[in-house]
Order: sequence, then C-alpha cells, then structure tokens
Amino acid sequence: MSESVGVSLLGAGNIGAGVIAALAAGSSRYASRVGRPIEVRRVMVRDVERTRAGLSPQQIVGRLEDVLGDPGTQIVIEVMGGEHPAREAIEAALRSGRHVVTANKEVMAKAGGELLKVAADHGVRLLFEASVGGGIPVIGPLSRDLLANEVSAITAIINGTTNYMLTAMTQKGADYADVLAEAQRLGYAEPDPTADVEGIDASYKIAVLCGLAFNVEIRPDEVSRQGITSITARDIAYAERLGYVIKLFAGARLIGGAVAATVQPTLVGANEPLAKVDGVLNAIQIEGDLVGRVLFEGPGAGAGPTASSILADVLDVAQDVVAGRRPLAFVPRRRLRVAPPEEHEARYYLRVTVLDQPGVLARIAAVLGEQRISIASVIQFDRASADGTAELVFTTHQASGGAIQTAVAAIRSMDVVREVGNVLPMAG
Repeated sequence: MSESVGVSLLGAGNIGAGVIAALAAGSSRYASRVGRPIEVRRVMVRDVERTRAGLSPQQIVGRLEDVLGDPGTQIVIEVMGGEHPAREAIEAALRSGRHVVTANKEVMAKAGGELLKVAADHGVRLLFEASVGGGIPVIGPLSRDLLANEVSAITAIINGTTNYMLTAMTQKGADYADVLAEAQRLGYAEPDPTADVEGIDASYKIAVLCGLAFNVEIRPDEVSRQGITSITARDIAYAERLGYVIKLFAGARLIGGAVAATVQPTLVGANEPLAKVDGVLNAIQIEGDLVGRVLFEGPGAGAGPTASSILADVLDVAQDVVAGRRPLAFVPRRRLRVAPPEEHEARYYLRVTVLDQPGVLARIAAVLGEQRISIASVIQFDRASADGTAELVFTTHQASGGAIQTAVAAIRSMDVVREVGNVLPMAG
C-alpha cells in the first residue's frame, strides 16, 4: 500500500471540514477497505491565509487550476454549494479526467444529465449520494439495489427545516411565525428561509430523484411547488381532529406517459409511517413492482451525516481507481411530458370561512357537484359569533386538480364566502 489515492476538495466550510476530519480519523480503516491510503492533496478555499485544522499551508490553494494542475489528484470532492461556479468546476474536473463526488443538489437537479454524460465521455464517474437526504443512503440503492424494479412512485420528506417547523406546530399548537423564529434561533432555518419554506430546496431534490427512479430528465421549475408559509395552527388542529398530520411532501409518480412531480403540504394519515417522521429527520419512500414499498429514514443534513454520504462515494470510486475498473456505459435520460397540476388526482382538504346563515353549505356543495367532486365529509368546527362567520372544513373523495381549481375559483367568488383558506391534498 505504498501508493495513495489522491483526493482534493473544492470548499472547506462545515461540510468540507467534516470530510477532512473524517478522512483523518478513519484513515487506517479506509486504507484497508480501499487497498491504498487516501491522501488529501489540495483544498481550494476563498481565504488561503486562514489556518485550517488538519491542513498544511501547502495543501491550501485558492484557484481551481491549482487543484486540476496537481497530477496526484484522482478524485475531486465539490462542497462549495450553489449553482455557480460549482457547476463549471465540476465540469472542468470531469473533463480533466478526474472522478467527482458532489453534495450539490442544485447543480445535479439542473444539469445532472449533462454532467453525467460528460463524465461518461471522459471515462470517469460523477457520484452524488449526499445531494439528497444528507446521511440517508438513497442514491446508491436507486442506482443499484432497486435497479431491477419498475419504480412507480416516490414520496419524501426531504427538507429538515420545514419538517422541524411543522412538527413544532403540531406538538405545540404554535403558529408559523413563532416556529420559524424558533427554528432560526436554533440554527435549523437560515436568516433568509425562502429556499426551505417555499419548497425550492425540496424541488431540487425530487428532480434529482426523478432522474434516478424513472430515468427522466425533469427541471426543478417543472415541479409543481407550494411551500408551508400559508399553513396555520388552525390547519394543524383541524388535520389532527380528522386523524391526520401535515407534512411537506415531495412526490413524483408516473401517470401514463407523463411524470407528475410535486412539492406541497399534504395531510397524511396519522398512522402512516411518514406521519411519524418528526423534527429534522428526513425520509424517502419508494414504491417498486418487485420490492413493494420501502422506506429510508435518517438525518437529512449536518456535517456528520453529509460527510458520511460523501465518503461512501469517495470509497466507492477509490476502489475503482485501485482496481482499474471503468465506469458503466452512460444511459441517456428520457424526456417525458410533465403532467400539470390540473391532471394530478388526490383527495382534498378545503377550509372555507363563510357567513353563518342557512343555505351556505348547500350552495358550496352544489359548486363541488358541478365539477363532479364528491364530498367525503364536512365539519363546522367553530363559530365566530362576533362577525357572524363560521369556518367549514370539507374533505373530498378522489378528484382532479383541474376540477378542484375550477370549484375553488367559483367558491371564492360567492357573496357568502369570506375566505378560502388552504386547499391541500390528502394521503393515507
């Protein structure tokens, strides 16, 4: 084991530092598994003058050229984050004949198919286990262990910030603004939480999973997306009375010759496994024709879990380097029609504030009936006598998104309706 496998990092923030520390702590174990030691060659950072634990000044560089110009670097680990310049750096590394391991969900969601082809064209591998689910092993199982399955659906909780917030709202009866402030104080939410609470982060991740599960190229902006900012303590309480909890689901399924991909708050039956995934945990449920339904659950973020996934990929490709194995042939991803929300079908929860007077329920029921939407239940939970309004909660049987949109527009225009609150799908 005189020779080593050389790795270089692009970025040395929390995740990068975690990878470097883990490589040092597990050096002998990793060497025995790979067949050679793994050596950190270069680490590209913005501030080259800053001292960094576990690194010598010779290892710290400030330019990509310093990494790609090192003949001992065989694997590049990208942990810069964001789309640019990470995307360009990944492509340059691949074109230079280096294998690349990345945790970058945004780049893989927007350019994964293109970059995988570049990797194949240059005889190297691009691995990205850490891009979805933090420490949860899901990319590998989809690529290998479930390869014999025809995957029909994915349902996932893949954003720890929003899952923490919805769990806190459920357990404490608190409103959105209060739990967001708490999440920011605890470091679970960024000062600008938009990417998390508006479902943008989850849309990147479900786009990545679509590529693996269905071999389909889908852009993040093609994912039908709704965040959690409109969810109120009343919605949480009403869901509980109906036997449900609210989770931000990222889902994808094949509908005939189309793919439907969504990120949206969803009422899920309280006894369903995904309903019990609380706090900052993530979970990914996959349905296949041979295996049935399988669930992967674990920490979805953090330096340790993410480093675990990154290093799993590093060890995988390092074994290829030592054995001289070539990557498998690249299979181009197909483009399918993306089904718009109007074609999605689900049962629905609908909250409406109306004037508290006779005949209102019948008028709303008539509007739903015109769109062939069957009512499963309707409950009047509270009466606000001060302003003469009442709040009604409807649940429906299976209906199309288009029918629901048309009905909601008509209900909203009625003179007896003061507000149409949340309209949410139901599962389980």
